[in-house]
Amino acid sequence: MTYVIAQPCVDVKDKACIQECPVDCIYEGDRSLYIHPFECVDCGACDPVCPVEAIYYAEDVPDEWADYVRANVEFFRELGSPQGASALGNLHRDHPVVAAEPVPAR
Repeated sequence: MTYVIAQPCVDVKDKACIQECPVDCIYEGDRSLYIHPFECVDCGACDPVCPVEAIYYAEDVPDEWADYVRANVEFFRELGSPQGASALGNLHRDHPVVAAEPVPAR
């Protein structure tokens, strides 16, 4: 398995993890970031810099956010493996698990 970005990232997208990722495998959706499961090399550089503690090794994702493991895989079904997130920017879509999260009041 690989690293996964879970619910605490939704509507936060700090992006410190993107700056630390040596293989450019963290992609941006509208409301959350996603780690490409086949491009990630499991180095763990992203985990300690996440200010909201949203990044987990897939096997360690808390039970209440287990759907985020599937969401991080399924997010890339149509996209495939572009081998680099930075050139794509915001993909302007989210997995249904993320899209279903309540939008915070402003």
